[in-house]
Amino acid sequence: MQTKMLTKHAAPGLWTLAWRRLRADRVAMLALAVAGAFLLLLTLSASGLIVSDWEEEVGINYAPPSFLASEAGSVGRVGRVSASVTRHEPPPPNEFDPLAADLEALRAELPAAALAPPERRPTLPFGADKWGHDVIKKTIKGGETSIVVGLVAALVAVGLGTLFGAVSGFYGGLVDDFFNWFYSIFTAIPSILMILTVAAVLQQKGVMTIVLILGLTGWTGPFRLIRAEYIKHKAREYVMAADAIGASSWRKMFSHIFPNVSHVALVQMSILVVGFIKAEVILSFLGFGVPVGVVSWGSMLNEAQNELILGKWWQLTAAATAMALLVTAFSLFTDALRDALDPKVK
Repeated sequence: MQTKMLTKHAAPGLWTLAWRRLRADRVAMLALAVAGAFLLLLTLSASGLIVSDWEEEVGINYAPPSFLASEAGSVGRVGRVSASVTRHEPPPPNEFDPLAADLEALRAELPAAALAPPERRPTLPFGADKWGHDVIKKTIKGGETSIVVGLVAALVAVGLGTLFGAVSGFYGGLVDDFFNWFYSIFTAIPSILMILTVAAVLQQKGVMTIVLILGLTGWTGPFRLIRAEYIKHKAREYVMAADAIGASSWRKMFSHIFPNVSHVALVQMSILVVGFIKAEVILSFLGFGVPVGVVSWGSMLNEAQNELILGKWWQLTAAATAMALLVTAFSLFTDALRDALDPKVK
């Protein structure tokens, strides 16, 4: 009975108190809902349940959004004229072409529907790009790339920063001096120059390359904070008690100390996700990002800079709006999470 009474009246833990504070913050819960919706779209897109056909040319070139009725009509007429021009009859057979007979046989075997060019719509709900791809589907597919880059790169950066910070702060001495020297080298160079330097050295475009670029250059912030926490916690009573019972150094670092500083790593990861999503956009905009054939918000903005000169603003608006919503939601949630995990807040 006494044990049950003690359990019943036990003080709530850090994570329980943090969740209570987050639930009481309406802005934080709204931001969490928006970020969760983006993550749900990412999962559905990656699994192929939605927007798997984003590369299909369903509209005419630069098909405007449906709500632009007047412009849609004029562009639609131009599209129909261009379509009629492109649907010309095949050229007369060339008697000197050695493949003429084979091509004629193939045309005879194929049904007429297969030979006819696909019908393209003059307008789409959110418009089309220069190839006729649906902009809203392209935005969702581009978000898959950008969000994956942000999440995985943040995980790599926080993992490295936590490992380096734990070893440096716990051991001290020459080990701490070495990691501080390594940290000073990375922080002495402006971050954008460091990112571009690593990108130029790797010389390969791809999602994994961007993850490595951002992860290998973004560990300095988590390292500084985690190191300070380990310096503070390694002299506390529970660590001394673990040392008295013969716990190894790695067990003390990651089984005893890390659970008490994990909120710092979590907040740093949420901050880096926002920064890395924006960094991916910058890299893709400058040509160091995703390769041809892979779409991201950065590559969409890169394409949109030429479209904007022609007055085609819908791809720029779609990519910028999606990125702004996600980045704002993550930023608001990060601020609320930092406040909720602050032990000084009662």
